Amino acid sequence: MISYLKGKKVEIVKTTQNRLFLILEVNDIGYEMQIYSRFARQLDEGENQPIQIFTHLQIQEDKQILYGFPSAAERDLFRQLVAVSGIGMQLAIALIDTLGISELVSAIVTSNIPTLTKTPGVGKKTAERIALELKTKLAQWHKLSGVEVQQPQAVFAPQPEIKEDLEMTLLALGYSNEEIEQVLTALCQDEQLLKNSSAEEWIRSAIAWLSGE
Repeated sequence: MISYLKGKKVEIVKTTQNRLFLILEVNDIGYEMQIYSRFARQLDEGENQPIQIFTHLQIQEDKQILYGFPSAAERDLFRQLVAVSGIGMQLAIALIDTLGISELVSAIVTSNIPTLTKTPGVGKKTAERIALELKTKLAQWHKLSGVEVQQPQAVFAPQPEIKEDLEMTLLALGYSNEEIEQVLTALCQDEQLLKNSSAEEWIRSAIAWLSGE
């Protein structure tokens, strides 16, 4: 098992599925690993110096995928998430990318379902399962790992059915999880829209916001 790699960033490649892969050169060998947009922005801001990437290797029948994280704590949280029934690698990545480690752990420990469902692809039942299975484990783990948790705040969000329709439509139109997160955050500031139970109106507003109209 590879715990971490230390080398220089060669490039970050975005696939047609909106997934990001970092090419890290270590001793003249280029390692390809999937990372998330929040981490990619950190790498873009840093100087071209050797960086340490903590890794998780997923072995499947037809391929091996390396996942990269900026800290051992985020890598370990990823492993805890994928151990939950029904949570795959991409959904675990999306949870960490959308919320960040502090807010994510806080939401799980406090069973803050509305915050967990801010992640594209995470519905109410999935969020409840994550909180149920990991609440006790992470309450102990975050203290040992030194991860600070945020205090819960009031969360405003559309109805679960509207959120699901909106996410599916925007994903089909080619928008990324990060863009969907941003538009949901923006639209949830609109008190009138929050009272609107029309998925079509939410979708129209989302597309208008993303188009800069």
